[in-house]
Amino acid sequence: MANIGFIGMGLMGVPMSSRLAAAGHQVRVWNRNSDKCLPAVKAGCLQAGTIVELAQQSDLVIICISNADAVSEVVLSADGLCSIGDGSGKLVIDCSSIDPQTTRDLAATLRERTGMGWVDAPVSGGVAGAEQGTLAMMAGGEADDIERIRPIMMALAQRLTHMGPVGAGQTTKIVNQMLVSCNVLVMAEVMALASRAGVDAARIPEALKGGFADSIPLQLTGPRMANDEFDPVKWHVRTLLKDLDMANELARRQGSAVPMAGLGAELMRQHASRGYAESDPATLIRLYRE
Repeated sequence: MANIGFIGMGLMGVPMSSRLAAAGHQVRVWNRNSDKCLPAVKAGCLQAGTIVELAQQSDLVIICISNADAVSEVVLSADGLCSIGDGSGKLVIDCSSIDPQTTRDLAATLRERTGMGWVDAPVSGGVAGAEQGTLAMMAGGEADDIERIRPIMMALAQRLTHMGPVGAGQTTKIVNQMLVSCNVLVMAEVMALASRAGVDAARIPEALKGGFADSIPLQLTGPRMANDEFDPVKWHVRTLLKDLDMANELARRQGSAVPMAGLGAELMRQHASRGYAESDPATLIRLYRE
């Protein structure tokens, strides 16, 4: 059993930390808004007062927060991970989805100042996967570090794949999000078109199940689109927009053409600008109904 610190009590962080506690690990949690820690505490986690306190009492520190700025603050701020002193033997596992170069820079700075190692291990599978422990985890880092965390991460994921050095996990998550985001955008078009043509759109996921057009997003989000079921929010439009913007920036740096991701980012931005940034992507159907 491991001493684990978990930073970030959002849609994913609460079920992930709760599952780790249920697996028998000692889990300390921290969130900028401390009230958001309460569900995890009720599930058996301990609440840390500061990031430094959490890290000093943990062997592994998992981060699962919204964007690169937030991760940078957790690592570099005056009371962040870089302030813990000697962190030799400790390991950060960043499950956030952020830019690969930012990941490499933060990992190098943290190791230089504290001796802590770094694995970037973003996840795919959404809230349902976090609750059920069926996430797909793509990891970048040293092979020994990946093997060290593998048995612990199996409480959260059905699969942990080592993709290469630090940053490789984030690159893999970006391409994952390109597929997911473009899929859900086309799905919104499909549901709206089918409805206008007189088809019961709610039956499309059932009709296509097992065929080449099937996907997990279709089965999970398609019925919600067709039935205008947008609550509770399972994921956020702003998250997909952030990831598509990262995809386009990565492609620009690499000189690679990504026209679908480019168009997808602009459609997602248009939808977010209409007040849907914090909404579930099932609301994308309103792009074509309104």
